[in-house]
This record gives sequence, structure tokens and C-alpha cells, in this order.
Amino acid sequence: MASDGIANKTRNVFPENFSGGCRFVLASPTYLDALNPEQRRAVVHGTGEAAPGPLLVIAGAGSGKTNTLAHRVAHLIVNGADPRRILLMTFSRRAASEMSRRVERIAAQVLGTSAGAVTDALAWAGTFHGIGARLLREHATQIGLDTAFTIHDREDSADLMNLVRHELGFSEAKSRFPTKGTCLSIYSRVVNAQDDLDAVLKTTFPWCAMWSKELRALFSGYVAAKQSQNVLDYDDLLLYWAGMMAESAMAAEVAARFDHVLVDEYQDTNKLQSSILLALKPQGHGLTVVGDDAQSIYSFRAATVRNILDFPSAFSPAADIVTLDRNYRSTQPILGAANAVIEQASERFTKNLWTERQSDAKPLLVTVRDEADQARYVVHKVLEARESGMALKSQAVLFRTSSHSGPLEIELTRQNIPFVKFGGLKFLDAAHIKDLLSILRWSENPRDRVAGFRVLQLLPGVGPGTAGKVLDAMATGPDPIWALGEIPTPPRAGEGWAGMVELMRRLAKEEAGWPAELGYARLWYEPLLEQAFDDAMVRVQDIVQLEQIAGGYPSRERFLTELTLDPPDATSDQSGVPLLDEDYLILSTIHSAKGQEWKSVHVLNVVDGCIPSDLGTGSTHELEEERRLLYVAMTRARDDLNLIVPQRFFVTQQAKHGDRHLYAQRTRFIPRAMTDLFEDILWPPVTPAHIEGLSPAPVRMDISAQMRGMWK
Repeated sequence: MASDGIANKTRNVFPENFSGGCRFVLASPTYLDALNPEQRRAVVHGTGEAAPGPLLVIAGAGSGKTNTLAHRVAHLIVNGADPRRILLMTFSRRAASEMSRRVERIAAQVLGTSAGAVTDALAWAGTFHGIGARLLREHATQIGLDTAFTIHDREDSADLMNLVRHELGFSEAKSRFPTKGTCLSIYSRVVNAQDDLDAVLKTTFPWCAMWSKELRALFSGYVAAKQSQNVLDYDDLLLYWAGMMAESAMAAEVAARFDHVLVDEYQDTNKLQSSILLALKPQGHGLTVVGDDAQSIYSFRAATVRNILDFPSAFSPAADIVTLDRNYRSTQPILGAANAVIEQASERFTKNLWTERQSDAKPLLVTVRDEADQARYVVHKVLEARESGMALKSQAVLFRTSSHSGPLEIELTRQNIPFVKFGGLKFLDAAHIKDLLSILRWSENPRDRVAGFRVLQLLPGVGPGTAGKVLDAMATGPDPIWALGEIPTPPRAGEGWAGMVELMRRLAKEEAGWPAELGYARLWYEPLLEQAFDDAMVRVQDIVQLEQIAGGYPSRERFLTELTLDPPDATSDQSGVPLLDEDYLILSTIHSAKGQEWKSVHVLNVVDGCIPSDLGTGSTHELEEERRLLYVAMTRARDDLNLIVPQRFFVTQQAKHGDRHLYAQRTRFIPRAMTDLFEDILWPPVTPAHIEGLSPAPVRMDISAQMRGMWK
């Protein structure tokens, strides 16, 4: 085995000290030469110690965080740590794969072994949810789970929530009951924030507070339905894992598997993830977390900045802190402005980004008349940059909320400028992909009612009522697939029924092996696809892509689990302009842009009411996160940064009030005292025609007040 190979190789390099500790120190390792002093401190922390203390790496934007973490993992391996006993957790499988590749290049060069051997040995690199799924599968019998459990994605979870919602009669309530998506969001927030339902309703979903009693019943029924159908949702992967770690014996068993635990993007963790981590390493020995409190912007996913702020004091003695503040991305004027914005934060780790990339060009603070001029300005600057040799793909337009880009999208289309907007339809959300995956999911777990409900209704003549009766009949016996074959053909199901039953029997037996099973499912499904969709040929290409992906997984169970946890980005019919044009402009929400960088960045609507959002000023912690959003947007830029301030917004009101303009004020995060850090310009150049109708003293925009006034 490759993992044994790297273990043996490491033993040969360090024969006396290969026990998971790091007691042997390689003299003057050349792979550390490329690191700056702070990065090197983080990498070598605890080297030579059997149980190094906890380490917090505060990694500023563009400071080489990924490179530093990869070097630390490689340094541990080179100095005797068993890679099979290293747990590395990131927030996407892509990030984990990239980290593993960097580690293998560094370690393999020093050890003189093959790079692939290092990666194979570093088997515990993945996301929190992916690692949780693996551990739950291994310990299923100890915690009351069937080892054959399947995992629902968000849409499947919402569908199951809706089934329970309907069964309890809440869909027939006289007053409007929350939708399935809202119900799932409330449930997920309670689980991940480890908070009480009433508290979550009060602070995050106040319009649903009247349904507290009914929601408790719904969530109880939802949990019972998941357990009866042997399915887990995303939140269960963390919740069950945390439950395991709450039992001292099991916590000790799991913790004993890992000498070193390293976590990336720690500022994006929630309370549940933090509890898991602290249970794995209660004393902090061998624990390293990396992140940036200034980039904590995902509270809507229940992430809390408190995890990283409170990390040092969670241990005694407190965790060591290494700050990476040298930036390798942006020019100094851009960093100076970004530093000034975040310096106003009420609580933070002290950090001032600096760089050797000097420039005379300050970031621009651009005042425009309205959203139409904002769109025209962006197009003007984008085309100007393109003419000077900057590709469209090297430029990005960022915004607080997806709807903010509407006028710009219209102008880009009018000017025939190709663009891609991040946040489109995900691959697994496409109907035809979900159909095929439901076939596989149902064959893997015949008690999965959501998957079965979808598959049965693929047959012409089978509706919700018939599908429900079939699933009820299947649930009565010990072998659901056998029971399916004994059910008489439904009256309107026609010839397709027998083929479906035969397919399910074949897939349940797993005789064909993987990934041939997907091929059988595709052959059965394609005629139905051609009947159901006008663009069937485009969708067939997605299924071909799915088959190619399937070939990279050893089993159906691994394929379903990992594809659900880390889906591809988009379907072939939704991936947009890249298929039609070799170059395209990037449009993205700030949340989606985190971790990215471009030569030139334009930030739309840098005004109160947008940044900060009018709905994000209700509390200090909400306002502080809005400040961090602007900081994240600014630090995406390498060479050019444009913050655009429209002076008014066009808002469509009811007929009684008519359409009107709302006057805006520059974001409070850039007060007058800070404007010297920017080049303040008006666009287009001011003429009487341009300023006609503008307020000489703009007032703060309050969209909520405007909306409230509609009903007075």
C-alpha cells in the first residue's frame, strides 16, 4: 500500500523517532528558505516537541496562508510525524486537494519518495462534513446508525421537511406557515449555532416566531422521518460527530487516531465545529488553526467570529499566536485603505497588512449620479482596461447582494460584453442530475422515501398518490426491493414499470460493479429524459460528465457521499459564457469572492443601506460583519480598486406614492477623515445637467423606513 510505503520511507529517514511525534529536526531545510520570518515561525512551531502546544495563525488577506499551512504539514511529516495520523480540515474538498498536492511536493522532495505516496498517506484531509461522514460510517454501529445510511443534500432535506410539514397539516394552516426552505434554514441554524429555537426565531427569523410550537413538532417529526428512512442531512454529519465526542470513551477513541489536527479558515466555523475540535484536542496538543478574524463574513451560516477570537484563551497556557501580515497580492495604497477600514472594528487581533508592492495609484472613491451612471462607469473602465491589455477575466465587479448587479448586467448585455455571475444553478440542483442520483440513492438505501418518491414519478402515469402508496407497501417488509417487485403494476404506469423494477433489483444486487451501475441507470433514464425536456441533448452531456466523475470513485456509496458533500459548480447548460467566449468579466457577490483575487476590482453601491446593508445594522455584531465584508471586497484587488458611490437609487413604489429616488450617503465605514487614502473623483465630469435634481445635502438612505411608510 502507498500509505505503508511513505510510512516505511519516513521510518527509514527517522528510524528512532517514528511514533507520531516530531523529535527529529532536519538541519537547515531548504524548503523553508522561501518563507518569510512569520511564515517560518508558524511552520516550525513545536518542532522537536512530542506534544506541541496549540497554535493560532492569524493570516491576513493575501499573506500566503495556504502555502504556510501546506509547509507546516510537510514539515511535520519530514520531521517524523506519521501522515496517516494527521487530520487536516478545510472548507472545500478542492482546498483539501490543493493542500495535499502542495504537501506532497515539499515532503516528497525531501524524503526522496514518490509524491503520490505522500498524498495517499495523508488520508485524513477533507472538509468537516466529509471527515464527519467517514467517522460516522466507521462508528455507525456504536452510535445507533445503520452503516448503509445515505446523505441528503439541501434540496432533498427540504423535500423531506415538506413531506413532514404536509403530514402534520401545517401546509393547510389558515395563516401562512413558513415554507419548506425557511423551515430547513431555521432547523439548520438551531443545530449549527447550538442555540434555542425561540432565541433563533427572535433574532434571525422574527416573522416566524408565532409558529414556535408548530416548528418544534415539525422538527421532531423531521428527525423521526430521517431516522426511519436511514438518512442523514448535512447538519447531522456534524451533530452526530459532536454527539460522539460528548461521550468520553468514544471521544478518546477518535482523538487517539490523530497526533496533529490542523484547521483552515477557522473564522468560518460554527459552535458545533468548535466543540468537535476542542473535544479532539482538549489540551490543544498538536492543534493548529489558521484564519483571519477580519474575514469572518458567514454568520448567516451560523459561523461565529467568537471561535477565532476566543481560541487562545480556550487553553492553559494560552495558545501561541503567529500573525502573517505581509501581503503578496495588493499594492500598498490599497492595503493602507483596507487597514484603515478594519482598524475601526470594535474587537480584533491587531494586524496591519503591508507589502513591498509600492504604487502611486490610490484606490478610487467614485461618486456617480445614480445606478445607471454606475453601470456606465464600470463598463467604461472595464473596456478601457481591456484596451490597455488587461483581460476581462482579470477584472471583477463585486456587490453586497445579488440584485445589486441588475442595472450593470443590462448595460453589459447592451454593450455585448460577456460576463459570468457567480451563484448560478449548482450541478446537483439540476432536475436531470437529481433524477439520476435519486435512482442511485434509492438503490443504495431503499428506505430513502424522498429518493423513491422522485424515481417513481419519473414514470408516465405515476403521480404523488400512487408513489406514496408504493412506498408505504415497500415499508411493510424487511426487504423493500423484494416488496417492490411483488406490488402489482399501477393501472397507468404502463410498460415502464417492469423495467424500473428490474433496474432496481439489478442495482440492489450490485452485480455489475461500479461505475457500470450508473450506466444501467442512464440507459433506463435517457428515454424518459427525452420525453420530459426539450433540451435533452444538452442534459445528456451533463449525464456523460457525471459518468466521467463516477469513474474516479471506488464505490457507489463513496460517490454518492462525496458528490453530495462537494458538488461540481454548474451544469453544462448553466455554466454560461465560458463555453461561448474565451474571455469574460467576473460578477460576484462579496461572499462568493472570498478567497479570490483580480487585477482590477469594482465594488458597487458603497453607500449606507447597501454596505452596510440596511438590514445589517440591528446590532453591533451585525454591523461589524458588514465592516468586514467591505474589507474582504477591498482586499480582493491587486492593482486597481474602485469603490463606487451612487448618489441616488430609483425605487418602484405603489401607485399611490409613485416611483421615487432615494438619496444615498457614502458608507459610514469610510468617514471623511479617511478620504485622504483615496482619490476622490466624480464621474462623469460635473456639469449642470449632471447635478440637476441632486440634493445638496444627501441624507442617509433608510430603505426600511421607506417601505414602512408604504403602509401608513
